[in-house]
Amino acid sequence: MSYVAGLARSVVWSLLAVLPVHATTAPALDADVRQIWQLLDYVGVDYGGAVANHAVVSAAEYQEMQEFVATARTRLAALPAGTEHDAHLAQADQLVAAVAAKADAVDVARQARGLADALLATYGIAVAPRAIPDLARAEALYATQCSSCHGLTGRADGPAAAALTPPPVAFTDAARARERSVFALYQVISQGVAGTAMPAFTTLSDDDRWALALRVGTLAYPPALQDEGAQLWQSTPSLRVRFLNLDAVMRSTEAELGTIVGEQPARAAMAYLRTHPEAVTAGRTSAASLVLARQRLGESQAAYASGDPARATALALSAYLDGFEPVEPSLALRNRDLLDQVERAMGEYRARIGRGASVAEVDAQACVLQSLIDAADTALNASSADATAAFLGSLTILLREGLEALLIVIAMIAFLRKAERADVLLYVHAGWVGALLAGLVTWGIATYVVGISGAGREVTEGLSSLFAAAVLLGVGIWMHQKSLAGRWQQYVREKLSAALTRRSAWFLFALAFISVYREVFETILFYIALWNENNGLALLAGLLTGIVLLGVISVVLLRYSKRLPIAQFFSWSSLLIAVLAVVLAGKGVAALQEAGWIGVRPIDGPRLALLGIYPSVQPLLAQLAVGVLAIAGFVLNRRSGSRVPSR
Repeated sequence: MSYVAGLARSVVWSLLAVLPVHATTAPALDADVRQIWQLLDYVGVDYGGAVANHAVVSAAEYQEMQEFVATARTRLAALPAGTEHDAHLAQADQLVAAVAAKADAVDVARQARGLADALLATYGIAVAPRAIPDLARAEALYATQCSSCHGLTGRADGPAAAALTPPPVAFTDAARARERSVFALYQVISQGVAGTAMPAFTTLSDDDRWALALRVGTLAYPPALQDEGAQLWQSTPSLRVRFLNLDAVMRSTEAELGTIVGEQPARAAMAYLRTHPEAVTAGRTSAASLVLARQRLGESQAAYASGDPARATALALSAYLDGFEPVEPSLALRNRDLLDQVERAMGEYRARIGRGASVAEVDAQACVLQSLIDAADTALNASSADATAAFLGSLTILLREGLEALLIVIAMIAFLRKAERADVLLYVHAGWVGALLAGLVTWGIATYVVGISGAGREVTEGLSSLFAAAVLLGVGIWMHQKSLAGRWQQYVREKLSAALTRRSAWFLFALAFISVYREVFETILFYIALWNENNGLALLAGLLTGIVLLGVISVVLLRYSKRLPIAQFFSWSSLLIAVLAVVLAGKGVAALQEAGWIGVRPIDGPRLALLGIYPSVQPLLAQLAVGVLAIAGFVLNRRSGSRVPSR
């Protein structure tokens, strides 16, 4: 089996070598951008206290505003050059000029926040916590970390406040709170404020700093506003569409929202969302998700038209992964053909951007996509999925996702039984049982702790599929080689049994684990998404029926494999495993395409996801490569086998 492991490693590295390496924002650059953002946020909030009606009302604060915008401009100029760098510098120059001219506070705040948000988008700075903040813990943190200066209720009347110069900020100040986002508060907590007694709370975890920022952001809102905000949230679909995720809650200010929904509704909405941030995930409807897909697609068009194809591609991926992918399970129940059309159109849109098509060509494909998204919206909202559709969808999902893994595990079990190695069977069983448990744990972590993105799910599925394909290719060629040897019973007893060392047993454990794990998490996500269709009993019935059918298939395959002569068993098994390797190669590359790791070059052809066949050059080339390697291995086996005398 060491031959198999060596071949598997070679193929894996060959496959991974062609994948692009994605650099991440360096910590130093991340910190620089955040500091610039903090300076600009202070200007947006405090400029109104320095200038009013184009006249200076506080010389000290005006001098500070001039210093802040100049420092922000200097630090921005030192950032690495990129496609947006010159545009950011031009915005910074306009802001410096506006402050020098004592421009209106509203105009200066708009420019400062516009530049700050542009920097976050350009450099990919995260503006939301990984999970819903724990407000109960935040209250305790506030009492121990903040109340001595800012007071228990945020009125800046703590026992240490009188001795501080400048005095601490009053979090209950409604006018100031109106201009501050939770993200701005998080920045202050993380980095502190130079020239004041406000330290950087670097000893707190990132989750604790987010929770504390959210707690501070609630102190200006009386509890009565929360009930008003809850009613507004339930009765105003446009408000729910605006707040699709935690990012929107953390970045938004009451002032910005007030220009859209009115001052009092904005105040009530902020009071509710900052005390109940979980509402944005609980209330995320399919309609809201598709709104996000449309928004990202429109932003992608604009980015491409402005000459930034990299950002256009990133936004196109977000349109699919963050906007469309969450509704895929529901749409699959209603209109599978429409789902396939959207996925193909998404790939074609990214392909046009990738090959540098004209703006008109990209816009034309975007129009096609928008119409398909509208059709998906209509299909999703026409009516709830009936019980029969839910049952069939649940059954199909389990059979589709489970059959590949089942075939691989059954082949290994049958192989070990033929080799009379019941001791190694424990490793295989431990592998697939462990994968089931690991899938459940991963789902729990992704749901309640870190939140795995759509791209993360696709990358996980893609890499695990390619790894499994590489391993199966090696196993298939090895089993075919052994199917050609003579005097099988003696060979199995003398050679094969000795070859199955502890190292090989752990190798089989890994193969069983990966083959099953890659299917489990995605299957669970499908069921969680469909559970909201109010057909829980039908889904459960489909799940149980699928489990029974997979069990029946397992028993039939195991019993039939016992009756096959061992040479014939190995021959058939090697063919099956080679076919599965080809299927997984196509699926793996397609998943990495959806995650944006590999480009897309569409072609006309069928889309048969069950067989790993997608209308794109890259997955088909991967399948062709694996198929050629399998055939070449089989041919070489026959030639070498014909020269080996029967024993």
